[in-house]
Amino acid sequence: MKFLTGEIHQSIFIGVVIDDEWVMDVKKAEAKLFELETLPNSLSECLKIGDKFVEHVKQLLDWAKKKEEDRGSYIYPLADVKLHPPIPNPSKNIMCVGKNYQDHVMEMGSAADIPENVMIFTKAPTAVVGHEADILLHEDVTSELDYEGELAVVIGRSGKNIEPEEVKDHIFGYTILNDVTARDLQKKHKQFFIAKSLDTSCPIGPYIVHKSMIEHHGKLHVETKVNGEVRQSASTELMIFSIEEIVSTLSKGMTLEAGDIIATGTPSGVGKGFKPPKFLASGDHIEVTIEPIGTLSNRVK
Repeated sequence: MKFLTGEIHQSIFIGVVIDDEWVMDVKKAEAKLFELETLPNSLSECLKIGDKFVEHVKQLLDWAKKKEEDRGSYIYPLADVKLHPPIPNPSKNIMCVGKNYQDHVMEMGSAADIPENVMIFTKAPTAVVGHEADILLHEDVTSELDYEGELAVVIGRSGKNIEPEEVKDHIFGYTILNDVTARDLQKKHKQFFIAKSLDTSCPIGPYIVHKSMIEHHGKLHVETKVNGEVRQSASTELMIFSIEEIVSTLSKGMTLEAGDIIATGTPSGVGKGFKPPKFLASGDHIEVTIEPIGTLSNRVK
């Protein structure tokens, strides 16, 4: 299942995609079909319910198929829905893995920079925007804005000191994240936070795909296009540190909570890696595709 936070008729709702053409408003469906209102108002709160939330949505989908005459009140054409970030207001910083693809390490430095341990930085929640939202160029503070297409993990069950073999039980699903970065600020401040946290520098979406739809998260293809030109193209099997190792390491002594977002690193092909560099400019169209999640699309303004 593909979950989303959407907006239609100026109303924001939690939705699930049907056949890549329709969206079911899960709260309206619940009220219509079951005459109940048990679900929270945000997807992040729904994640805290865990497997019961997923099973409940499955029931709603099954009932909706049998009640086609009533579907118009809680099922909308996907094309009519404005997609917000799946988790519009994360309660914590987005956790990100740096230098997790060897070729990307090499394009930005040398073999000496390949990490021996998982490297983590964070992005501010205020940087988050959704599918088809504008990415601000921020010409007043940077002249080297860059893209980084990534697979992101969404935690569904809280935990601490999680063993690698238990990680799958704590994952709700996966989404796409563009780790937009101001390279000159990254160099100037000798750390990542400011360069990674400018407003609109964390597009996420379009959906969170439940883990049941992704059999092998270590064999997904990540592709980033800028104005139709393929810039990044790699498999997640090239990660230096696996998702199991990343999540387990983060959880050592620190509680991971439902709704936490973890970006797993970017492959080679970022703008700074070209000679000369290909930094983002006003009007550029960026598309990050990871199937079966979909395509996260944004334009630079």
